[in-house]
Amino acid sequence: MSGQDNKSVVRRYYEEVFNQREVDLVDQLAIEDYIEHDPFPGQGNGRADLKARVQAILSAFAPLQFRLDDVVAEEDQVVVRWSQTGTHSGAFMGIPSTGREFAIAGIDIHKLRDGRMAEHWHVVDLYGLLMQLGVIPAPTAAPA
Repeated sequence: MSGQDNKSVVRRYYEEVFNQREVDLVDQLAIEDYIEHDPFPGQGNGRADLKARVQAILSAFAPLQFRLDDVVAEEDQVVVRWSQTGTHSGAFMGIPSTGREFAIAGIDIHKLRDGRMAEHWHVVDLYGLLMQLGVIPAPTAAPA
């Protein structure tokens, strides 16, 4: 598949699976033996675990909205720089709902095989998320 085709698959993941909450679409977008290189605690590999990850995110943050700031493809890899806004409305990784709104950014790398998502790596502003949720304190200003 071309880089453009791969970009379309990955765009659907964010825009339809997350933004439109169509979790079952993961069955079409990811291969059965999907590999997550940055798993949540307790998350394994495979498409079923990817769906569980998506569901955990959607259950914890509603509303949730991804904005794709950049989508770059080369051969079988697609890199996405994204922004995300939402409200912490359910438990997330043992953190009870705070009801707080947040805005974070991240970068994901998706490797595709035969037009489907096969592997994933990411860098996410978890520190910023935890600060905005009030889980950790914001840094204080350094003395002048």
